[in-house]
Amino acid sequence: MLVLEDAYVLCDGERIEAVGRMRDLGPLGGAVEELDARGLCAVPGLVDCHTHPAWGGDRVDEFSLRAEGARYEELHARGGGISRTVDATRALDEAALRERVERHRRWMLRHGTTTWEGKSGYGLDRDTELASLRAIRNTGGSPTWLGAHAVPPEFADADAYLEFAVSEVLPDAAKIADAADVFLERGAFDAEQARRYLGACAEAGLALRLHGDQFTEAGAIPLAVELGARSVDHLEATSDAGIRALAASEVVGVLLPASALFLDRPMPPARALVDAGAAIALATDFNPGSAFTTSLPLVASLACTQLKLSPAEALTAMTVNAAHVVGRDGTGTLAPEAPADMVLLQGPDWRYLAYHLGGDIVRTVVACGRVVRLG
Repeated sequence: MLVLEDAYVLCDGERIEAVGRMRDLGPLGGAVEELDARGLCAVPGLVDCHTHPAWGGDRVDEFSLRAEGARYEELHARGGGISRTVDATRALDEAALRERVERHRRWMLRHGTTTWEGKSGYGLDRDTELASLRAIRNTGGSPTWLGAHAVPPEFADADAYLEFAVSEVLPDAAKIADAADVFLERGAFDAEQARRYLGACAEAGLALRLHGDQFTEAGAIPLAVELGARSVDHLEATSDAGIRALAASEVVGVLLPASALFLDRPMPPARALVDAGAAIALATDFNPGSAFTTSLPLVASLACTQLKLSPAEALTAMTVNAAHVVGRDGTGTLAPEAPADMVLLQGPDWRYLAYHLGGDIVRTVVACGRVVRLG
């Protein structure tokens, strides 16, 4: 990682034109808008490659029950969890759903996120799923159709629901979404069901992603490798064999330490994955039930203190690597021709991004060449 002292970033419209030391910056012709960043540190705009921003209601009462000892899986089996949020999300009209996504987008921006992926999956019917994808797309996110998140109550089983999702929702979802995702886990969808769903999504032109190895190893990594998925996300339950398989592939492991912390689960084996040669990314997993945070700086702190990553590894995992997962190669770097996305940190060292645990570290955000947040 290259660190420049007393540096400048010159932007032309929505792209970076040049980066260098101030002493090497020659005269600039024409009108120039200057943003004084003396005493601050500049890092690339952060990229959150795994969020769930489209939902109604909340799950604060379940949070209280978990604090008293209830387990996430237990609450889900009793009709809480995802199913409860589905009910609340279906009750919103499209305007209200978009307002929710816009609110969550503002939360992300305050923490320095300039590029983000957003999943549907809390509608699980045709109209709400499509409205969720539109809200994410129209708010500036990269939409992922998480049509296989859970089985809604109006269907007898997973197979019946997937038949409906693929035949009735996928044709229109594929016109809006960039990718498709599946929750491959005990109590959700098994490997064969995930294969059928993802195969249909790939034929419709969508990139593939998987929620996998969150609670159990149920075949997510082998399936992701087989299908050439862009990522497999969570990995809290991944074994040594899974680490080796992921490292031998081009599939990115997206790690979600805030979710593991929130649910009191084992942390994903980040150090072992990196040492084995696997590509990893970091994300918030923002959602109402298992990771109610939009702060990538907090995730960076968890990555360094709990996952044993270096500050440089953590920053890379939530910039260029995360951008690759979202299909935005070239984003997440301060280099000529890259998007003019930048975060100014109020600290004497860029490593304050992870060092200042839960602090108000983001001073200014520049997105597409425009100052969109000033501290």
